[in-house]
Amino acid sequence: MQKIINGVALLSGLVSLSVLGGGAYLYVQKDTLIEGAREKATAAITEAITEALPSMINSAMPEIPSVPSTTGAALPF
Repeated sequence: MQKIINGVALLSGLVSLSVLGGGAYLYVQKDTLIEGAREKATAAITEAITEALPSMINSAMPEIPSVPSTTGAALPF
């Protein structure tokens, strides 16, 4: 029974040390991780806008005929 309790205590200590180690790593590397995520998000947003922009412009612009079908009166001089 004592061996089981010692094993559980050892595993508990290892889990605690790994949580502390992981937290310390994240604290030290937080700026690098945030900057990397920001760059990836910016790239994804830029790509999405670049793909959507031509279709948005084409649907918003009216078709301009090359030769007008009617003309207006002459302007007074």
